[in-house]
This record gives sequence, structure tokens and C-alpha cells, in this order.
Amino acid sequence: MIFNTTQMPSTRTIVSAVASTTATFMVIRSIARDYLPREVQSYFALKLKDFISSFSNELTFVIDEYDDGLNQNKLFKAAKIYLEPKIPPNVKRIKINLPRKETNISLSVEKNEEIVDVFNGVHLKWKFESKPTPSEAINKRSITKGYRVKDHAACFELSFHKKNKDFVLGTYIPHVLKKSKEISHKKKTLKLFTLGSHRGMIGDKSIWQSVNLDHPANFDTLAMDFDMKKTIMDDLERFLQRKDFYRRVGKAWKRGYLLFGPPGTGKSSLIAAMANYLKFDIYDLELSNLRGNNDLRHILIATENKSILVVEDIDCCIDRQDRLSRARTTNPGVLIPGYEQQQNQVTPADVAEQLLRNEEPELALSGLIEFLETKKRANDDSEAKAAEERGES
Repeated sequence: MIFNTTQMPSTRTIVSAVASTTATFMVIRSIARDYLPREVQSYFALKLKDFISSFSNELTFVIDEYDDGLNQNKLFKAAKIYLEPKIPPNVKRIKINLPRKETNISLSVEKNEEIVDVFNGVHLKWKFESKPTPSEAINKRSITKGYRVKDHAACFELSFHKKNKDFVLGTYIPHVLKKSKEISHKKKTLKLFTLGSHRGMIGDKSIWQSVNLDHPANFDTLAMDFDMKKTIMDDLERFLQRKDFYRRVGKAWKRGYLLFGPPGTGKSSLIAAMANYLKFDIYDLELSNLRGNNDLRHILIATENKSILVVEDIDCCIDRQDRLSRARTTNPGVLIPGYEQQQNQVTPADVAEQLLRNEEPELALSGLIEFLETKKRANDDSEAKAAEERGES
């Protein structure tokens, strides 16, 4: 039998060929970098990356810093916060930043650094990139007064196996958003907002001016009856955990408290302790500064969610002065949930307040019945006392 054989190239020949190809590629890249416009370089680099990725099982999501060159992408901000505690120890360059009016330093990776995250057994690779801003976004400078669009915009590239696309969109991304909120909550520098002289358009945040809230009050150091303190903390904790419940029953997720008493009885300290406990900013509102209902509406719309709105001296703006006289007959500095709870009259707000105290229908109803019975006894005692004062039998 006759066999046709082909002589295999030597190792030296292969190495020489690879070196020659590499040298040629380096020369071409150098020429392109020196003579081709940056936009053309970016175009060919993107096409080359797309060509290579067509042979891969990897899928990449690009999360731009700005969704249209002007408005910040919330997902980019969430990813930046989420990745901060996941920066690997072998990274040699880390960017640090201390934002204005903040007390906590933030960390982030430099360009082209990668962070690998493993969630529910799925490996996900994050990469921080910087790319030229699209020309249409840059052209918006001419129609956006006082705003300068950056020539380069940052972005995150999230890469993973194609088969995990639905998992990433349906489970992982919501996890990133939730976790970033938790991290932000822990690092948050609390603010005290007061009304400024500016009254802009509806929702204009510049209505409020802020300073850092450095009040040291907390429930551990607050001078208050232990049972009352525990009642308040339990009520706040229950309120935090029942946002979905409020939505299911069709009520706005908010909680009201009435603090009364002369100066020095601890009202401001209690508010600061609640803010430090909840990690909520404080908005200090004086109704005397308002010009009308429309002004109040603008101010409330400009107030951020998860905050404490403090209305100062609300009794001075209410014609019914009997509320103040009744408050003076009780111990100063007492906190009353629900606004009307100190009165003997039962209002729809009282009923709703009692029903919201427990998600179990039977427990909620039994609590409401006990509340109504207590109110009835208080009314009977008040009527008997009034009759006695009038000299009636």
C-alpha cells in the first residue's frame, strides 16, 4: 500500500508565524490609533467584539450611566452600590469618592476592572467601561441650558451564559436593586430639610434646603418611659414591614403621630431618635410659611419618600382651640398615634387605625371591640362626672 504523507511544520516555524502575525497586528493597530478618527476606531472595535461574541455562548447586558445622555440610569447607580462590597482584594486600583454633604466614602473599580459575582450558583461577570457619548446626546448641549454632556460616558457590562438570560432579568437584577437599597440605607447620611425662599415648578427639589442631621438622639439614650418607648419602636417596626399590606388594603403607606407639650419636654429629641432608627430624612415644615393649598401641594410633591415630615405648631393653624386645651390636661410630652386617639369620640380614622394594628382578621376585630369598649367607658365616666358637676342625680 502507498501512503501520502505531509511533513508537519516544526515548532520553530509555528512560533515564527505567530510572531509575524502578532507583529503585523501590532503595526496595524498602531497605524489605526495614529491616523484613524476615534469614532472610526470605536466602530471597528465594536464590530470586532460583535464578531467574536457571535461564536460565544456568553451574553452581555450594557448598563449605561445615562439613559439618554442627560438622565442618570437608576440601574447603573444600583449596580455601582451593589458592587462596592464585592471588589476583590487583588484589585490594585480603586477609585474613592466623598460625595458632597455625605460622611461615608464610596469605593468603585477603575476602567476595565472585572468583578465576578456568584448568585444562586450562576457566575456573572461585571466589567466597568468608558465609551464615547453618542453624538445625538452631545448635541443636546445646545438645548439644555447650563448642562454639559461628557464626551465619554461610563457603563457596566454584565456578562453571563445565554441560557441564564431569564434568570438574570427576573431574579438577579431585582436582587441587585434590592441589595443596593439596603447598602444605601446603611450608609445613608441623614439630612434635615427646611423650606428655602425658592418656589419652583411642581416637584422641584430645590424648594427644600438641607444640612446634615447630626442629632445624637436614639432610643437607647432617650429619656422616656420604657413601656412607651417599646410601644413606639414596635409600632415603627410594624409600619416598616407592612408596606405591601397597606397597598393590598388600599391605604397610603404613611403613619401619623401627634406630639404635644411645652418646650423642653423632648419632642425634637424623639423625632431625631425616630429618624436615626428608621434612617429617614427629616423635612421641617412651618405652615405659617405657606401661601395657600397650592403651595402646600408643591412642597409635598417635592418631598422624598421614606422621610419624616414634621409640621411645627399645627395647633396654631387650627380654629378648634379646644384640641389644645384638652392636650394641656394630659401629661406633657406624650405621643399619640392616629391624631384623634385622645378624644372620646370615635372617628372613621380611629376604626381604620385599630384594624391596621393586626393582619389577622380575628385579632384585628377583637382589638377594635376592646378599643370601642374602652371609649364607651370613658364616655360614660365623662357624662357621669359632668352630671355630678351640674348637681344632677
